[in-house]
Amino acid sequence: MILDDLPANDLIRQGLEDLRAKQRTVASLLVKIASPKLRRCGIPVHATDEETLNADHELYDLLGLEYGNEAHSRYNALLRELVSFERSLEARHRRLIEAAKTN
Repeated sequence: MILDDLPANDLIRQGLEDLRAKQRTVASLLVKIASPKLRRCGIPVHATDEETLNADHELYDLLGLEYGNEAHSRYNALLRELVSFERSLEARHRRLIEAAKTN
């Protein structure tokens, strides 16, 4: 699958499962944040555009409940992981498209 071996792929897979189960978790909120790029790369996300609008704020609030004063650093760390995942996913997706064009 396109997610195999990408940074944070376990977290993203968990988020996709959590969204399907309609669970509000750190992982599902990260997937909502990444949903435009995930969809562009052919990965279905079970959330509407409206549901994703405030996912970043929801994530910060959820982390505040769990981590208190450490929420900000945890939030930033998760977003760095997410950006790394997105960049890797987009690069893999481009390579797959190019390979399909040459075949």
